[in-house]
Amino acid sequence: MIIRLPYKTRTNRSQVRPGVKRMAAGNRRGQSLVEFSVAMPLLLVTVTGMLSFGLAMHNYLVLTNGVSVGAQTLAMSRGQTTDPCATAVAAVEASAPSLTPGSLSFTIVINGTSYTSTSCTSGATNMVQGTTAQITASYPCTFAIYGMSGGTCGLQTQSSEMIQ
Repeated sequence: MIIRLPYKTRTNRSQVRPGVKRMAAGNRRGQSLVEFSVAMPLLLVTVTGMLSFGLAMHNYLVLTNGVSVGAQTLAMSRGQTTDPCATAVAAVEASAPSLTPGSLSFTIVINGTSYTSTSCTSGATNMVQGTTAQITASYPCTFAIYGMSGGTCGLQTQSSEMIQ
């Protein structure tokens, strides 16, 4: 047995359900624009902050690699140089080309004697086989979002090698 509902020939298109009026499309035209203008600045600040952090992380990895190469060069340069600090600094700067060379600051410890300049001609006498050569380097960084400084930080890394 099939029950057929009466067929309506006239429908009221403005009402989806009885008693509920459907809003006209013209009343919601600016909604997307308002949502976009609220959400987009937050999204851009978030993406720019992530980019700034990513650049700082890249600089840290480059600095760490450069200091490691500099410490290895310093450890193997016994008897081959009269200025071991300059040799190590040159190796760090050559292996970290994306960092600004003038912004790097170094502390080099050879056999317990600390040198803070990039040149140490007296350090050649401290290069004793089996002792430790250590390089500590620091590099400044700033978090900037659309030209506004979000803060400054200092990247610092250290590497030690046994003098060969």
